[in-house]
Amino acid sequence: MERKQYPVNIILVVFDSLRRDCVAAYGSPPWGKVRTPHFDRFAAESLMMMRAFPESLPTLPTRRALYTGRRVYPFHNGDFRLKGDFVGAPGWGPIPEEQATLAEMLAREGYRTGLIADVYHMFKPSKNFWRGFDQWLFLRGQENDPQRSGPRLSREELDHWLPTEMQNEHTVRFIQHCMTNMRDRTKEEDYFAPRVLVEAARWLEQNADAEKFFLVVESFDPHEPWLVPPHYRKMYLAQDGPEQVKSGYADTSDMDEYLLARTRANYSGAVTMCDRWFGHFMETMRVMGLLEDTMVILTADHGHSIGDANYIGKRGYPSARAVYDVPLMIRFPGAEHAGSRSDMLAQHHDVTAEILRAAGVEPETPIDGKPFVEAALAGRPGPRDHATVAWGSTVTVIDESWWLNCKVDGTGVLLHDLGADDPFAANVAEGNAEEVKRLFALAEADAAGGFPEWLLEIARKHKDAPGCSDLAARA
Repeated sequence: MERKQYPVNIILVVFDSLRRDCVAAYGSPPWGKVRTPHFDRFAAESLMMMRAFPESLPTLPTRRALYTGRRVYPFHNGDFRLKGDFVGAPGWGPIPEEQATLAEMLAREGYRTGLIADVYHMFKPSKNFWRGFDQWLFLRGQENDPQRSGPRLSREELDHWLPTEMQNEHTVRFIQHCMTNMRDRTKEEDYFAPRVLVEAARWLEQNADAEKFFLVVESFDPHEPWLVPPHYRKMYLAQDGPEQVKSGYADTSDMDEYLLARTRANYSGAVTMCDRWFGHFMETMRVMGLLEDTMVILTADHGHSIGDANYIGKRGYPSARAVYDVPLMIRFPGAEHAGSRSDMLAQHHDVTAEILRAAGVEPETPIDGKPFVEAALAGRPGPRDHATVAWGSTVTVIDESWWLNCKVDGTGVLLHDLGADDPFAANVAEGNAEEVKRLFALAEADAAGGFPEWLLEIARKHKDAPGCSDLAARA
């Protein structure tokens, strides 16, 4: 296949916690199809990557890899305890100063760069994710962003937004802050995803004189809390009753059936709201004539389990498709290659490499990401025979046949046969010791420089997941 260089504008759109199976073009979640007509139209005009995964999780490590093309795993110098933030997962910190960002590299080659985002973790006092952008706009108020300190919720309001059985010191504080920040909403356009995508469209209008541009659009929705105008929730659950907008990060086997249905309806509604306003953004591009000379990439940092395998939340151990599978779609100028699909493995840091390749820009220093589009379009094998995905003191290794999840000290092994009818129904580690050794060796090889001792110590203290085998990795 002849290599094609696109002298293009480039847009990267990232939705936080968007499950791949909740984009209808990819399938349906266990509770039924989610309505995403604009995402689906975009998918029909794009190259769809069917096996895309993060590099490291959760929120901030994901974006470090995506913004730099460099691996974050295994979190060397990643034991952050920074003022102005909580002690998050390993790697939960700023972009290292010595690592160039996409925005910096593209700006030096004449691109006008912009960032429109409401992901408040990126803008905390100790963070620097806006580095290299000619304009960055932080839309405030998500979650615990200290945008407002009052007025506080009344007891009646608190009981409406948070079921009494879920109330504790942490959850009450969380909902209090979320709702205090959002008291003035009177219309759909006041919600976060609409605000982000309207401002992103406005950036296109204000920067129409740019010779070429690179725009990053970061929507924290459909991340929890799943706050949507009632008409979105009613698309999926007409029944009225108590509200439920927060993830419990807990077993759902005893969760009230209505509350679980309400949670799923609110999440589905949040996805559909994101879809609607993504449609507004794409329509702005069409009206401005930008669809013919702009490459648009749509992805997510991760998904979220909502009752899958009786769990609500996101976690790295045991890892699962609901969280680790991410949508990744690339619409080329003029919708060239519309309807293409690829089953090759790709990760977030590969997206970085592909953006640089499309822009004709060499990275300032070597990166770990690998361009993949040419091979994907040609139907050739991709640059990766496996994906290594990190979350804290655990690692997941995925290849064509297997899904390995274990702690970085090699214990607590979970192995799933991807060729089985229900791969995650059984842990088959004990009967496949050689495969476990082979896959864990790949995780060790990808951990350039080995595992830091502080991370191994976390692994030693980390409780093994139910059903895992400590013996298989060392057999």
